[in-house]
Amino acid sequence: MSEVEQVPIRDEAIRLGQLLKLAGVVPDGAMARMVIENGEVTVDGVQVLRRGTQIRPGMVVRYSGAGLTPVHR
Repeated sequence: MSEVEQVPIRDEAIRLGQLLKLAGVVPDGAMARMVIENGEVTVDGVQVLRRGTQIRPGMVVRYSGAGLTPVHR
């Protein structure tokens, strides 16, 4: 498995689509929605189809070879 990049967030959690945009793995919300709805994104190894899914520190999101986890700053 690839390395997991830590993405600093302000709040206790972040929506999945926002995390993908913040990390720069998708250019905008429309692309985030598309890749999530197409089943290309997993959270802790489980396919997720809702971009509003709350992602908390310690959870690992994977998309297109990238591993992401939010960290509270």
